[in-house]
Amino acid sequence: MSLRPLAIFPDPVLRRMPEDVVDFGEDLALLVSDLWESMEAYDGVGLAAPQIGASLRVAVVRLGERRYVLVNPRIKSTEGEQRGEEGCLSFPDIFEEVTRPRRVVVEAQDEKGHPYEIEEEDLGARALTHEIDHLHGKLLIDHLSPLKRESVRRRLSRRQE
Repeated sequence: MSLRPLAIFPDPVLRRMPEDVVDFGEDLALLVSDLWESMEAYDGVGLAAPQIGASLRVAVVRLGERRYVLVNPRIKSTEGEQRGEEGCLSFPDIFEEVTRPRRVVVEAQDEKGHPYEIEEEDLGARALTHEIDHLHGKLLIDHLSPLKRESVRRRLSRRQE
């Protein structure tokens, strides 16, 4: 296990389309371990592999006692709508209102390749869809209006200077 640095927007790895996982061996186990350690260290609810520089379709999500390893996840269905404040570790100190499904059903594999299905509502649905977005090169900023998007870019740019 090792703590990995976070990719911060506009790092191009965040937009790259990650590859499906086909090898469920030791390298994947190490990546999953690094994702958990990094997510905990940076105080996140979830973390996707591209956020630590790995272009693979892998993410982890912690919802209280429920911990999910999402390998090659796919949203099977959604229901309803919720709007709420959302942050992202790749956008430090940025919190914006985002619309997400109220309920989601996700098909994924665990780190050993076993398929399973998750059903979550509210914060769980928000966290799962947020991390799965990362696995499609879609970011928090893509859910914002053009005006808000530009405001976020300016704030991040000022912080980097």
